[in-house]
Amino acid sequence: MTLPPSLSEVGSLYQKLNKEAEASGYLLNPDMEFTKALCESLLINTARFGYPACPCRLATGKKEKDLDIICPCDYRDLDLAEHEACYCALYVSSKIKSGALQAKAIPERRPSETERLIKNSQEKAVANFASLSHPVWRCKVCGYLCARDEAPEICPICKATRERFERFI
Repeated sequence: MTLPPSLSEVGSLYQKLNKEAEASGYLLNPDMEFTKALCESLLINTARFGYPACPCRLATGKKEKDLDIICPCDYRDLDLAEHEACYCALYVSSKIKSGALQAKAIPERRPSETERLIKNSQEKAVANFASLSHPVWRCKVCGYLCARDEAPEICPICKATRERFERFI
């Protein structure tokens, strides 16, 4: 069991993040107590997992599965653009920093484990298709697929002519 980070460690991480944020054109949340609590959580996650997983998301403890939620996460810029703050509100827009707006709840953008598995299998399938010896043609009318050098003259399913086919893969 590890000890919680000291105030000095939290302050050091805050200074480091603030310096990096400003150098890159980002802003940290002006609520110092809130921001330092996030820094503390990042330090706890670093001690626990070996990497600073977003404290507002459930990390698996397997870095390769959590790469997208290592702070700053892959979703930060989209969240800032659409919602004026990132998911955990560590990074905020100038409107929030100035007090003109308040950070609000942000919908989770990270795909679920099931969605990630589906995407992974789709990417593998596309990679397998890419190694086919012939292009795959798709009938735009009925969806019939065939792998051959040229599209068929007539679709065997719906009888659409060759010009109704598109190269699918």
